Amino acid sequence: MKNSKLTFILASILSLTILFVSCEDENRAFGDITAPTNIEITAEVMGVDESNPNGDGSGFVKFTAKSDNAITYGFEFGDGLNEVAPSGETIHRFSQPGLNTYTVVVTVSGVAGISTNKAIDVEVFSSFDDPISKSMLTGAVYDDASGMFTENKSKTWYWSASEPGHLGLGPATEGIDGDWWYAKWYVAQPFEKESLLDPESTENSQCIYTDALTFSMVDGELMYELNSNGGTYFNVAYVDVAGGSASEDYCYDYPVSGAKTVAVSPASSGVPLEETTDTALNFSDDGFMGYYIGASTYEILSITENRMVVRAIQGNNAVLAWYHIFTTQKPVQSLDFESQYTQEVWADEFDVDGAPDPLKWNYNLGNNGGWGNEEVQFYTDEADNVLVEDGYLKITAINDGGDYTSARIKTEDLFEFTYGRVEVRAKLPEGGGTWPAIWMLGEDYATNIWPACGEIDIMEHVGNNQDVVHSSLHYTNFSAGNAITKSTTVDGASDDFHNYTVDWSPEQIVFLVDDVVYHTIPNTNELPFNDDFFIILNVAMGGKFGGVIDAGFIESTMEVDYVRVYQ
Repeated sequence: MKNSKLTFILASILSLTILFVSCEDENRAFGDITAPTNIEITAEVMGVDESNPNGDGSGFVKFTAKSDNAITYGFEFGDGLNEVAPSGETIHRFSQPGLNTYTVVVTVSGVAGISTNKAIDVEVFSSFDDPISKSMLTGAVYDDASGMFTENKSKTWYWSASEPGHLGLGPATEGIDGDWWYAKWYVAQPFEKESLLDPESTENSQCIYTDALTFSMVDGELMYELNSNGGTYFNVAYVDVAGGSASEDYCYDYPVSGAKTVAVSPASSGVPLEETTDTALNFSDDGFMGYYIGASTYEILSITENRMVVRAIQGNNAVLAWYHIFTTQKPVQSLDFESQYTQEVWADEFDVDGAPDPLKWNYNLGNNGGWGNEEVQFYTDEADNVLVEDGYLKITAINDGGDYTSARIKTEDLFEFTYGRVEVRAKLPEGGGTWPAIWMLGEDYATNIWPACGEIDIMEHVGNNQDVVHSSLHYTNFSAGNAITKSTTVDGASDDFHNYTVDWSPEQIVFLVDDVVYHTIPNTNELPFNDDFFIILNVAMGGKFGGVIDAGFIESTMEVDYVRVYQ
């Protein structure tokens, strides 16, 4: 049914296109296409009388535009807002307090897109203002006696990332889904968007949680500037604005700069008055509040000195309303983490000398064409490369006259599981070209070919970048160098033992080093991280990630104190 509907829509669009082309050809057949001419514009300021020559203070102005050879009319109102009005008639509200003159430009479009424009000046008095919200936004003090702000001042706001619902979605208007003036359909969990990746980039971005939104009072005028630190979070419907083509929301390298003017106006959403300040912020020049949804008007639902809740209708979808919560405190993710998985279900303490326990581990052997990464080592099950000794598992990479051997052990077919906490205490090898890894692979990899099967990298380290470890997720569209990844510094990674942990649940995948969270990624039903995985330990040499092998490298060992799994 869905495909049939899409086919019908596409067919309709094609028919309209053919009709348009036919009409254009017909015009050419009867003579030259003529640009719109004889443009007439009238502006009627509402409430004008002898006592109020510039209006009653509401700021409403009715515009009427007429022209020969016109198809549609576009209005630029001179306050940063614009509108397309096919009939040539529209009513606009100017909300800048006081008496102001606006230059309104009307662009008249005719056949085949040929257009002509004309401007008109209109002087309007508006008495609407919200000095309380302006003061909260900027920190500037408003003097009731003079009706003016007494100083220029700025305040910076940030996403309230630790608060559930800092980003939310609900119905836009009454009648869509019952009660409708809150984030009814979706509520982001704390730091849910902590790691978002531009799918055309190999660089990780913290995205919206690095946003700084600065509101300023400058000589009585409200100004705004967004610093997104280069990584702007785009709604899927607008990724093309950033030159992307993702099939879901993503962060893109899309820097924003420049101050915007902000006009306040009465909100027109119909949200019950007890749920809103009834004030809207109107940003000039397509300004937006961090998350790109094609909107430049945001209703302030509530505001205090240090917390603000706003609501905006998605620009190309009048059914969707987005909710944002901001605070004046920079978002800092708590380092404390309490796992729900506390019962040990599987472990190897490596307390029996000899080969790894065959009831818990088996091997990958050989080179397998570089294991897909141009690695040079040959994996063996020899004691020189893999051995349990003195309470530790030891995996040693060896340079044997320019040929490299090492080991890769796994729990495949012996222990596979879905969800839980995996904790590995290890001391890492060192030397240029070494590439130790503690990771997990989807057990269905033979039929659900990688990366579709999913890969969870608990820890990867390369000797060419000593003391920096990485955690990553691989899945469809996020393979090899395009993984969802993040790194952290671990001082003495090759000198001391450290705990490398993943806490894997249906809701999220959390990576920790020495019980400190440094990487959190939401899990969903659409991702491959909801089925059985098995554990892998190995030391690779060289390859795409390991890099150039030090010419003086002889051998180095990854020592593992234990591997424990909790559910």
